[in-house]
Amino acid sequence: MTRKTNKTKDVRSGQEAKGNPGVRNTGLRDNSAKIIFEDPILCAQFLRGYVDIPILKDVQPEDIEDETERFVHLFTEERNSDVVKRIRLKDKGNGEIPFYLISLIEHKSDVDYNVVMQILRYMVFIWEDYEKRQERKRKGISRTKGFRYPPVLPIVYYEGTGRWTAALRLHERVYLSDMLGEYIPDYRCLMVQLNRYSNRMLMEKEDELSIVMMLNRLQKTADFAVLQEEVPAEYLERVTAGTPEYLLGIIGQAVEILLGRLNVPREEAQRYAEQVKERKVGELFAHFQGYDVQATRREARAEGRKEGKMEALRIFIKSNQRHGISREATKADLVELYSLSSEAAEENLRLYWEE
Repeated sequence: MTRKTNKTKDVRSGQEAKGNPGVRNTGLRDNSAKIIFEDPILCAQFLRGYVDIPILKDVQPEDIEDETERFVHLFTEERNSDVVKRIRLKDKGNGEIPFYLISLIEHKSDVDYNVVMQILRYMVFIWEDYEKRQERKRKGISRTKGFRYPPVLPIVYYEGTGRWTAALRLHERVYLSDMLGEYIPDYRCLMVQLNRYSNRMLMEKEDELSIVMMLNRLQKTADFAVLQEEVPAEYLERVTAGTPEYLLGIIGQAVEILLGRLNVPREEAQRYAEQVKERKVGELFAHFQGYDVQATRREARAEGRKEGKMEALRIFIKSNQRHGISREATKADLVELYSLSSEAAEENLRLYWEE
């Protein structure tokens, strides 16, 4: 398969090129969807591949600037994953057209029925902020005939498993809007619903964003088996062959968030994330089993205590191997959980681990 999107250079607006992008919002630790809009490379891939607006088809990472901090005072605790981007578009005279993107990320099964009103607040504040900035450059410009406000594209990115049932038009939230029509302001949100994209549809994009979205689609145990069946290791390796190291770190962060949802211990989740950073992405999904690691280990230890320490070790090792936990990770667990020396842990693995 031929790569459909151009490899994008390591460009991040307002951020250093070394290390992972700074996380300004604490909600990001629980929300891998925000990673898409926080990072300019992934955000550019999203606009080119998932938003059917011609003027956005050539957007590059260097055209995107994060302005979320300017509007964070509008956020509520429920809306702490929202993102505001300023996008520089080129007009025919090689000038710049200001363009804003608002992304409201909905990752819960219970949708927020007031998203259209929240977006309206963002829109009005963006326009007021733009006007003030232009007035500082040239006093009175907003009162001239040719003054225009920048377009604002409102996007609702929904990764819940259920059907979206909230209004996407402002008129649907205002009394008598059907009768008063043009006298009532109105606009429509652009909806991107993740559960409408299959793994095969995402693979057609041939970019890093497709991998992050595949991860975000994982909601239940059965999804892992589908992912393993439909997404070959070759695809993952090909897509990430030239991926900048920092972006691999971001994908690894998405893996950590996903495994955190599954109650996988943090240390083990970090080991999986390291696989991504080491460009072993092709091996990644093969080890995902979609089970509660800590619950499995508690059961193994409880069963083992009935039979004595040696039997407990045997049961623990067999349980880890059966659930796809690596030999190296199991050895680390034996040292930590059973207070064994490295040599003793290795000896038990030699006895009970089936090669």
